[in-house]
Amino acid sequence: MATPMIREDLILGIETSCDDTGVSIIKTSISRDNPEEINLDILSNKLASQTELHDKYGGVVPELASREHLRSLLPLTKQALFESDVDPSCLSKIAVTTGPGLKGSLLTGLNFAAGLAAALKKPLIPINHLEGHVLSAFIESKSQPRRNFPFLTLLISGGHTQIILAKQIGKYELLGETVDDSIGETFDKVSQELGYGYPGGPIIEDLAQKGDPTKYPFPKPLLKKQGLNLSFSGLKTAVIREIIKCKTSKERYWKNNIAASLQSTVSALLASKIREAINLTGADSLVVSGGVAANHYIRETLLSLCQSMQVNLRLPPKHLCADNGLMIAWAACLKSLLQEDYCIEELKVKPRWNIATRD
Repeated sequence: MATPMIREDLILGIETSCDDTGVSIIKTSISRDNPEEINLDILSNKLASQTELHDKYGGVVPELASREHLRSLLPLTKQALFESDVDPSCLSKIAVTTGPGLKGSLLTGLNFAAGLAAALKKPLIPINHLEGHVLSAFIESKSQPRRNFPFLTLLISGGHTQIILAKQIGKYELLGETVDDSIGETFDKVSQELGYGYPGGPIIEDLAQKGDPTKYPFPKPLLKKQGLNLSFSGLKTAVIREIIKCKTSKERYWKNNIAASLQSTVSALLASKIREAINLTGADSLVVSGGVAANHYIRETLLSLCQSMQVNLRLPPKHLCADNGLMIAWAACLKSLLQEDYCIEELKVKPRWNIATRD
């Protein structure tokens, strides 16, 4: 006999905050026997990457990104619906990223989602892109997300480097962030200076595998300064200066050594600040998310730290560290089910939307 369900939802999630177009459809349900447990079935998770388009420019060109989103959204949504075997009229709600991110990209996604929601007469749920990343660590076939709060989050991506205390769904405190460049931006710039392409994160990680992480003792900005803010601009400048020197040297593996030393320095900086954050908050759980969270060396460094401090570490699967529509649909599910003061936010794009506020 099938277990009776209290609630079932079909949610379409749309992500267009930067240069990846993500569309996903999930089915969620809560049983009468265990109302705290959410059952998740991922029906489709489609992604259109623009990496090849932007590679020749060494980074994302906002106007091109918006244009590509416009081209990709309709066919990608059709593919997701076909793959899920879902009639659009059966959708329960539509969720879309409305910030933070590139204004043009956000507008393209919101306008498409709003038109679809109006045509289908379905509620439209605006989602904070960063909250999507934070909650992606709990994407499981069966989960009880409420039991995981509170926890620390290290959010590391191309555009953000933040340390956040997640108190409950919808309530976050920003404890620290980069005061200049993000880690992703640093990796991108160094990759470019080394003569490689975009995005830089995977390239730096690949080069570092054959390098010596102790070869270059790069500076660790703000390491000994009290507080949880980070800085990568000075580190980036120091690495670029070393690259200029090495270009005239006869050292064989200098590019690998540069990458390995940079990766090691970044990991040490993150571990130091996370140790301080754990001691400050008493948190017993850490979530690491965002595109840079796919870096194996950083994951292993933070795992070692958490094991030494008896802190539980949660990491999304590597394919969910990058931007995707699945995390947006999942965030909409959790917010509508579990957020105590949940209400639908104003439908407008917020390119600088702070996760700790409504603006």
